Amino acid sequence: MAVAKITEIQSSSSKSFEDAIKAGIKRADATLRNVTGAWVKDQKVKIAKGKITEYRVIMKVTFILDD
Repeated sequence: MAVAKITEIQSSSSKSFEDAIKAGIKRADATLRNVTGAWVKDQKVKIAKGKITEYRVIMKVTFILDD
């Protein structure tokens, strides 16, 4: 029987929400072992002078704990 843990992370990109998600997953996978899924909890944008300058996502990442 596996036991999973869920941790919340935030990542950002100047390109898109999709790029922010990919960057967050890549970083989580480099730090955590056995990453099995993620849920995008929230999306935000940073705006300067009427233009979007940064896309931000908050994700809940699931990983399986080692025995």
